[in-house]
Parts: sequence; structure tokens; C-alpha cells
Amino acid sequence: MDLRRRLVGSLSLLLAALLGVTALVQFYSLRADVAAEVKASSHLVTVLLTAGRLAPDSAQALQPLLEQAGLRHLSIRTEGQAPVQREADTLSRWLGLERLIPVQPEQQIRIGQQILYIAPYPRSEISERLADTVRLWSTLLFFSGTTLLVAWWSADRALRPVRELEASLHRLARGEPDPALPRFALREFGRVARAIDYLAKALESARAAQQALARQLMTVQEDEKRTLARELHDEMGQTLTALNVTAAHLERHAGGMAADEVAECAAELRRDLRTGSGQLRGMLKNLRPHGLSAHGLQQALVDLLQGWRSRQTSISFELALPPALPPVDEQLALVIYRVVQEALTNVVRHSGACSCTVQLQASASMLLLDVMDDGCGLPSDLQWQGGLLGMRERIGMVDGQLRVWHAPAGGLHLHAQIPLLRQATTSTATPAGVAA
Repeated sequence: MDLRRRLVGSLSLLLAALLGVTALVQFYSLRADVAAEVKASSHLVTVLLTAGRLAPDSAQALQPLLEQAGLRHLSIRTEGQAPVQREADTLSRWLGLERLIPVQPEQQIRIGQQILYIAPYPRSEISERLADTVRLWSTLLFFSGTTLLVAWWSADRALRPVRELEASLHRLARGEPDPALPRFALREFGRVARAIDYLAKALESARAAQQALARQLMTVQEDEKRTLARELHDEMGQTLTALNVTAAHLERHAGGMAADEVAECAAELRRDLRTGSGQLRGMLKNLRPHGLSAHGLQQALVDLLQGWRSRQTSISFELALPPALPPVDEQLALVIYRVVQEALTNVVRHSGACSCTVQLQASASMLLLDVMDDGCGLPSDLQWQGGLLGMRERIGMVDGQLRVWHAPAGGLHLHAQIPLLRQATTSTATPAGVAA
């Protein structure tokens, strides 16, 4: 059952019960009014019949009948009796009802040997109407008050599961994996509960991916440290050792060496220094490419693919770049560079491809990056882990999206969409004279 049906059902039962009570009250009120009218009519007939049978000097015999309560809407007196003066009740005076009714003069009626003076008496009608109005108002007040109370109770009872939903969200915020939601009778809360369960699974998956990414980051950092240490030891160490040997030779034999021997040693020193400088530039380039601005990204990608061409002669690398790129900041350029670098590393290590194409397209609001190869592709059950997870996280840092699918002709197609509106907003928000 949904919330609308429960509320409508509860209010319908309430309205039916209140209508029944109202009809019962009106029925008993109608019975009382009819009985009073019949009694008043019977009393009037009795007065008239008695007046018709009395002798002219027996008018006093009508006084007991006229003084008895029961006449409605009329005032009757005998000759010689003072007109009846009755005070209006407080509510009638406050509402000014009697001023709205014109005063009617008494009419003389001869019945038998008696003369009766009859005049309209509207105060009784006013009293009856006021009593009916008060009764109606009381019924409406009771009706409205009961409806409000039942509506409040029904809404409170129907919305009571909101506390359970709130508690489950607090549990998720504290990092608990299970929201521990009960089964809800209402369909709307069941949908919300299913959405919270889906959110809990998504959060758990995101936490697992975050932990995997953190582990991968630590592994990559350790691998980079080992690679850097090995390169420093194997390459820079040998170059520094050669420099040290040459410098020591000069130090020991400087006094007896001929000019051409000194020149030869100097040439060796220069050669070893150039070698060490080239090795240092290569290490720095692997750690972080230099000059990744709007004009340097294209050249950095050209150098990256040229480096892979020189190392992997079995794979044909192609690069398609636009004539010019829109302005991008260094963070976005570094993201694109690292994604291409990781994608090419995966192609070389895992794909077994013969060719690989890197394509970068640009518009006023979007950058499109495609990396395609003709290798073995990925397993059918694609898992976002390892290098793929790292690339997706990098693209997500700049509000982009990454998709991976199997190319129709075989191999893997990696496609990234990166919006440039974020770059424009960042540039606009940066104060003048402050580097972004």
C-alpha cells in the first residue's frame, strides 16, 4: 500500500463516521423540532376550542392555557390583559436580529363569545434559528477538530519510517557498510530504502576502489623510487665514476702531462658531463614533463610517442593532433599527458598489438582523447582496477568521463571526454597578477 491510499483510506473512514454522527444528531434534532411544532399546534387548537365554548364573562378561564408554554411564533391574549413584553436574549440583542423584523400590530379575532388579540412573535423563531446555528457550528467545530487530529495522527504514523531512513543515512555517513533498513509497508518508503541500499553498495564500491587506488599509489611510488635508484646507480653512477677517474688522473699527473694529454682529459670530462646531463634530463622528464602549457602539451605528446617508437620497434605508434589547442591550465595538460602515458604503457605491456593510434580533438568546450590499438583487448568482465582505475580517477579530477570498449576490428578503444568550461571558470576566478 502506498502513502496516498493509506491517508485517503483513513480520512475516508473518518469522514464516513463523522457524517454518520452528524446525520444522527440532525435526525434527533429534527424529531425534537417536529415534536415541538406538533405540541404548539395542538396547544393552539386547544386554546381556540376553549375560547369558543366559554361565556363572554369567563375570559379568565383562558389565562391558565395562555400562560402555559407551548405557543410558537404567536402571542395571544384576551381583552383586558396587558400585552406580553418579553426581553430578547443577549445573543439576539448583540446580533441585532430583532431590529431587522418590523413590528406587526395585534389583530382582533372573535371566537365564540371571546375576543382574542393575536400578534406575530418572531423571538421564538429567532431563538430556534440561533439554537440550530449553534448546533451546526458545534458540529462543524467537532468535525474539523476531529479531522485535523486524525490527519495529524495518520501523517505521523505514516511518516514514522522517516526516522529509520534518517538513522540509516547517519550509519552510512559514519562509514558503516550496512544501512540496516527494515521492510516498509508503504511503497514509497520501500523505494527510498532500495535507493539507500543501492547508495550503500555504491559507497562500499567507491571505498574499495579508493583503497585499491591508495594501495596502487603506494606501489607506484615505491616502483618509481626503485626505478630512480636503479637508474641513478646504473647510469649516473657509472658516469660519475668515469668523471672521478678522469679527474683523479688529472690530479696525479697534472705536472708532467703534455698539453694534448690535458686536452684529451678535458674532452673526456666534457663528454661524461654531457652524458650525465642527458641522463638527468631523461629522469626529470619521466618524473614530470616540463612546460605543459597550452603550447607545450602537443610537443610533450610528440616526445612521449617518439620515446616509445625508439624503444618499441615492434609497435607502430601514430599521433593525430589538431593544429592548435584551446588554452588549458597545467593541471589539465598533466592529466592528459599521464593518461596517454599510462594507456601506452598498458598497450606495450599487455595488448600484444602491432599498431596504436593516439588522437586528440578539441572544440570550444570539450577535449576528446582516443587511444586505439589492435591487440587482444580486455577480458569480458571489465574491472576498474590498476591502470584503468588510475586513469578514470585522473579524468574525474577534471570533471571528465572515461569509457573503454572493444573496437569492432579487435583491440581496445579508450575514449575520454574532458570539458573546458571548468578551465574558463578557473581562469576567470583567478585574480589578476596571481598565477593559477
